[in-house]
Parts: sequence; structure tokens; C-alpha cells
Amino acid sequence: MPTTEPEAGLRNRLVDVGVELVAREGAQALTLREIARRAGVSHGAPRRYFPTHLDLLSAIARRGFADLAGRAAAVIEAGSGTGPRAQLRELGRLYLEFALDNRGMYELMFRHDLLNSGHLGLRDTSLPLFGVLVELVGRVRPDADARAVAGALWANLHGIAQLWGWGSLQLATEAADFTPLLRAALDAHLGPEAAV
Repeated sequence: MPTTEPEAGLRNRLVDVGVELVAREGAQALTLREIARRAGVSHGAPRRYFPTHLDLLSAIARRGFADLAGRAAAVIEAGSGTGPRAQLRELGRLYLEFALDNRGMYELMFRHDLLNSGHLGLRDTSLPLFGVLVELVGRVRPDADARAVAGALWANLHGIAQLWGWGSLQLATEAADFTPLLRAALDAHLGPEAAV
């Protein structure tokens, strides 16, 4: 049976409330009861649209992936006149900024239980951005397995985001911002940047 417009509106409102809640209070605040309360519906209402809590969390995480993908597309488009390494640098900067500015959403997006569960095709939502990374890495490193190098680079960026968010990297490296770490990660996975 197709979803009616009022039902679609309430479904979207529940996701909107979840997105706002995760931004303000973090992923741990995303309970069905709290989302329902803030949406102004009964605590059982979300179950009409999201049979499980993981379904609702996945819908919220999809918004995060859509936001990140939109930003990434804009960065790639803006850098279309530059080389793939410059695009990777800007994509890496964007990824780190997104992770640090949207900590609750970032945490939710990469929860293994959501990605592994197959809820709402969340894994399929996350893979296109990785595909962009693989394509750019392949252009910089045609000699290497681009998927493996992109995976290692992504893991490195994810680690930088986590450790920077916790304050550990600032303490260990005495860096004022993550730019030198981003540069080092790119050099480690892509080789040193050629002098201009």
C-alpha cells in the first residue's frame, strides 16, 4: 500500500527530529521515545513507519551520508580544474571537517550494526563516496590497487578524525590543526607530492 502524503510528512518529521537531536545531543540521545516526544507524537507512532529502532537510526544516518555526499560533490566540482591529488586533499579536508563538526551524526553513520544490518540500504548509500575516493586514488596511483590504497587512506582519515575529536592527536603532535596530519596521510598513501 503506498504511503499517503500525511504519512510521508510524519515519517520525514521523525527523521528531521532525529537529525536535529543527533546534532544537538549526540547519537546516544536517539531513542524512539525521545524522537517521538520531540515530534509531538505518541511513543508508539514511530513504529508505524520504522518497524525497528535500527530502521529509524538508519534513516537518520542516510541523511548524514546524503549531506556528506552533497558536500563532496561540490568539492569535486569546484576542484574539477585541478589534479586528482588536489581533489583528494580537499576531499580529505572536507571529510575531517564533517567528522569534527558533526560528531554525533558521524558516529551514527559509521556504526557497524547499522552498516552491517542492511537497513534501508545504508551500506549502498555509503559506497558511492568510497567509489569517488577509489577513482581519484587510481588516477594518482595507477601502479597500485586503488581500492586497497583508498581503503587504507580512508581508515587513516577516520583515525585522524576520531583521535582529533578526542584531543589525543593535539596532545601527541602539538599540532594546532589537522592540516599537517592530512598532508602526511596523503604522502604516506600516495607518495610525496611532487614539487611544483
